[in-house]
Amino acid sequence: MRVSKLDSLRRAVRSLDKVAVAFSGGADSTFLLAVCADVLGAENVLAVTAVSATYPAEERDWAERFGRELGVRHILLDTDEFADEQFLANPPERCYFCKKDFYGKLVQRVRDEGLTHIVDGSNLDDQGDYRPGMKAKNEFGVKSPLAEAGLTKAEIRRHSKRLGLPTWNKPANPCLASRFPYGERITADGVRMVGAAERFLRELGFPLVRVRHHGKLARIEVDPKKVRRLMAPEVRAKVNAHLRQLGYTWVSVDLTGYRMGSLNEALPR
Repeated sequence: MRVSKLDSLRRAVRSLDKVAVAFSGGADSTFLLAVCADVLGAENVLAVTAVSATYPAEERDWAERFGRELGVRHILLDTDEFADEQFLANPPERCYFCKKDFYGKLVQRVRDEGLTHIVDGSNLDDQGDYRPGMKAKNEFGVKSPLAEAGLTKAEIRRHSKRLGLPTWNKPANPCLASRFPYGERITADGVRMVGAAERFLRELGFPLVRVRHHGKLARIEVDPKKVRRLMAPEVRAKVNAHLRQLGYTWVSVDLTGYRMGSLNEALPR
């Protein structure tokens, strides 16, 4: 009898006993948190969200609300990547330093709480992209049940819809440091500009958006189907004026549109 991926996931989660879920509030970690709470019982699950200037405040607030609705205990864990010169220098392995800081703190909290495992929302598709944070995850023994069960992003969204999870169609929104080309120093002002620019564009009706921060130039990526709308004169004028107010001198639109990991295109193959 063939075992479904969802059954494999539930079996894997059941073997973990008591878990801390690295919970960003995105589609993957929300689905994983819901499955963990269902399989293990909410009392055996701790949701942990990183607090940093590189994560939009609205994402943190949403994660807190969902944790309460699900009935699991939820904590915020402050991270210190802005005190790490290796992170601020923004080398290609930048995510490693960020995840190392987060998981290092989380491991200690897990010990204090008497939990047995840490899990994250990495899925099968993530294995095909450049993800230096995976190294830190492996160093600290973090498990990825979704990837282990062979679940893709599309499958996670489909299962999330069946469960009635509000994140089933939520666009991915990784940390704001991922908007800086490798080698360009990450600054608090730059992160603030990116966050405010993307918030403005989402309010204009572009839910899937990235503002790539090239110093004083903002390069905007939106859903390829919405590039034409962004280029409409009245929309273009609003975006240009607002982003200039935020501190950008030049505002451009990437004609290819959004694609995952576009800044990795500059890395040697």
